[in-house]
Amino acid sequence: MNLLLLSNSRTHGYGYLEHVRDEVTEFLAGATELVFVPYALRDHDAYTATVADALRPLGVAVTGVHTAADPVAAVTAAEAVFVGGGNSFRLLKTLQDTGVRDAIAGRVRSGALRYMGASAGTNMACPTLRTTNDMPITEPDSFTALGLVPFQINPHYVDPDPSSTHMGETREQRITEFLEQNDVPVLGIREGGLLRVRDGSARLGGVKGARLFARGAQPREFAPGDDLSFLLSGTPRFDVPA
Repeated sequence: MNLLLLSNSRTHGYGYLEHVRDEVTEFLAGATELVFVPYALRDHDAYTATVADALRPLGVAVTGVHTAADPVAAVTAAEAVFVGGGNSFRLLKTLQDTGVRDAIAGRVRSGALRYMGASAGTNMACPTLRTTNDMPITEPDSFTALGLVPFQINPHYVDPDPSSTHMGETREQRITEFLEQNDVPVLGIREGGLLRVRDGSARLGGVKGARLFARGAQPREFAPGDDLSFLLSGTPRFDVPA
C-alpha cells in the first residue's frame, strides 16, 4: 500500500497543504489526476476548489468524487485519492452510503490506488473512527472505517498543559479511556506531523512527533524520521525500550 496520512491540512502561517508540500509532491510523483473526497464538509464544491488550487502547481488535476454519476466507478478508475478532513461521522456515513468506502479500501490494499488523508481522512485509514475528536452530528451504519492500518490514529494530538486550569479530560485521558474498552494501539500525531506508509514500512514525518499509547504500557514518544513499521504487524511489541 501507498499511504500519506496527515494530522492536519492547515497550519498557522501556511496555505492549504503548504506545510507538507514536499511530502505531497513526493507522494503524487508521476500522477496527473486525483479524485478528492469532500464528504467531511457540507460544501463539496468549495472544498474541492480549495484542494484543486493547492495541487494545481504540482500539475495534478483534481476531480471531486461528488460530481461523478457513479462515485464507485470514479474511485475505481483513479490513480490517487485524497480524503479530506472535517467531521469524521459525516464522512464515514457518506462513504458507507455511496459504497465508496469499500471501493477505496479494496483498491488501496491491492496497491492500485494511492491514498492520502488529512485529519478525518486519516481517521478513515484506521480500523474504526473511534479515536476521532469530532462530535457525532450524524450516525453511520457502523464505526468500521477503511482498515488500511491495523492501529488507531488520533490526529491533532494535543499534549497536556500543566499550567492549564481546565478541569476536563486531556487528550491522553480520553485515549486511556479508549484503551480500557479497546485493546488497539493509538498513535497520537501532533499538528504538523504525518505518517508515510509504503512497501510494508511506516515512518513518521513532518515537523512534529507523535505519542504512542497501548494497553498495559507506558506511552512512548517518537520523533520525525522514526521508523514505526512495527505497528503494521498487527501484533506490535511495546516492551522494547524507546
